[in-house]
Amino acid sequence: MIDLELLKILCCPVTRQPLLEADDALLSRVNAAIVANTLKNASGTTVSEPLEEALVTKDGSRLYIIKQGIPVLLSDEAIILKA
Repeated sequence: MIDLELLKILCCPVTRQPLLEADDALLSRVNAAIVANTLKNASGTTVSEPLEEALVTKDGSRLYIIKQGIPVLLSDEAIILKA
């Protein structure tokens, strides 16, 4: 779980939207796509490791992985969820 004070100041580096913690349902859908080897990040690289935590933009369009408690807010590492 990400610190709530940190979450208040984080935003998407592309859209500048606030970020929210991804819920279990979203993580399940994303992890199913990872297991099926069909999920790619914004740079086109296949995502191969299941996610335990992630942040999602307020509109649900981008997902940012949290690795070892640290949000990876790099635009190329984002997972595009919808156009």
